[in-house]
Amino acid sequence: MTPSRAWTNAAIRTIEADFHRSADTHLIPLVLPGFSGIDVYLKDESCHPTGSLKHRLARSLFLYALANGWLHEGSTVIEASSGSTAISEAYFAHLLGLPFIAVMPATVSPDKIAAIEFHGGGCHLVQDPTAIYSESERLARATNGHFMDQFTYAERATDWRANNNIAESIFKQMELERYPEPDWIVASAGTGGTSATLGRYVRYRRHGTQIACVDPENSVFFDYYAAVRQGEDATAARARFQLDCGSRIEGIGRPRVESSFLPDVIDSMFKVPDALSVGAMRWLADKLGRRVGGSTGSNFVGVLALAAQMQADGRQGSIVTLLCDSGERYGHSYYNDAWLAARGLDVAAAQVQIAAVAEQGTVLPGSVLRA
Repeated sequence: MTPSRAWTNAAIRTIEADFHRSADTHLIPLVLPGFSGIDVYLKDESCHPTGSLKHRLARSLFLYALANGWLHEGSTVIEASSGSTAISEAYFAHLLGLPFIAVMPATVSPDKIAAIEFHGGGCHLVQDPTAIYSESERLARATNGHFMDQFTYAERATDWRANNNIAESIFKQMELERYPEPDWIVASAGTGGTSATLGRYVRYRRHGTQIACVDPENSVFFDYYAAVRQGEDATAARARFQLDCGSRIEGIGRPRVESSFLPDVIDSMFKVPDALSVGAMRWLADKLGRRVGGSTGSNFVGVLALAAQMQADGRQGSIVTLLCDSGERYGHSYYNDAWLAARGLDVAAAQVQIAAVAEQGTVLPGSVLRA
């Protein structure tokens, strides 16, 4: 065996050993007084060692890169990220003794920068959020390293058939519940890898569960999905949708349609105003007694929209969504009233709206779009 293959074998064993030391994440029931016949659950991905859903993705990306022969002893690992994936990749790079650089928008949470540095990684900030791709490629060439490219490889690196992926875990944990097969699973798209895994798994296992995806402002996924559903050629639509700014809800939404976003495995999408996402995040934090992140708020707005639809149709059942990460990383932003006011986000009004829907079963505002 060559020295390079021996190193790869040891690296894969190290990552697999880390997985075996890790417990599964919790599934938390959430009572919504306004929807008594609908059971809602939060899959708490903040329980991972690096504190977010992206821990699963980072593990898969490292194993994929190692199995493909793209990572070698001493390789510098580069990733374009708004934070959470970079934190998780910094963790795995540190496990393998590899240098890591995250290329991120300059607006990213300082708490996320601190977490990356805690795991031994470095941060390369860019003013233009659309430049993270080209800058990552440049750094990979300059360091003779490897650009992990989560936005291309997320959907193919994850084993969507089994291996305790997030979908398999959800269905296993739901087995003894009142409505064990969820009517809906709600996720948000950053790379699109999670929605791809969920959508493929429910089809592969022949579940009746549908997958809903939510999208924030300053993101093209919703418009792209709607265009494709209306019959537009996917390649043409992909080229047509481009933005020159990034999402204010960290971790989700993109200024371009990423390769890992697969519209054909999604059954419905919602476009959620940022103020409503943050209002939902804060309502959930009060309900749970601990902070959650903005993407979890976006997911929860989708849950409320679907619960309202089910109730109007006279249906009972269950909905599962993802608690993507802890809100402790957003103390300077989403939990800072001055920061929100400076960006014109009326979160107090949005939180009142969310409370009325969750607790009284009222209808969400018309600003939440559905395709």
